[in-house]
Amino acid sequence: MISAGDFKNGLTLEIDGVVYQIMEFQHVKPGKGAAFVRTKVKDVVNGGVQERTFRPTEKFPAARIDRVDMQYLYADGDLFNFMDTETYEQIALGAETIGDALKFVKENDTLKICSYNGKVFSVEPPMFVELEITDTEPGFKGDTAQGATKPATVETGAVVYVPLFVSQGDKIKIDTRTGEYLSRV
Repeated sequence: MISAGDFKNGLTLEIDGVVYQIMEFQHVKPGKGAAFVRTKVKDVVNGGVQERTFRPTEKFPAARIDRVDMQYLYADGDLFNFMDTETYEQIALGAETIGDALKFVKENDTLKICSYNGKVFSVEPPMFVELEITDTEPGFKGDTAQGATKPATVETGAVVYVPLFVSQGDKIKIDTRTGEYLSRV
């Protein structure tokens, strides 16, 4: 059991039969009245976000989320196929479950499949990926004073904004959480 006074970002718990992940929390001690914990929680199954308040003494059971490393095999229409790297068991997930998680993922890359009680609710790509730029316009020296960027298409088809010195054929490192360019490889 986890008390509301011990909340942390990213913690998953079960409230009224629904599994929530804590996105943000804040301990509030008003000048008058009892302290409380203000939170922003996300329903991990359907993705809805809501704000809730709790007394610091309230307790909730921790939700066990299974994260399994799986290899992305291929897309077949609206289905995306994955294989467990240990048991070689394959599963197919629909586009509504995947969302835009595969934006920076190539075939044969490994990612995490998150499930609760056997029901898959999300896919977590690796935090950083290295991809090759397939299309970008050339940048010219002296185009700008500082920090200018240009759009570049990577091998998965996603568009990333990169500095002017990056050219077609370069491999770059991308943060998949924000979709930002980090460095050349």
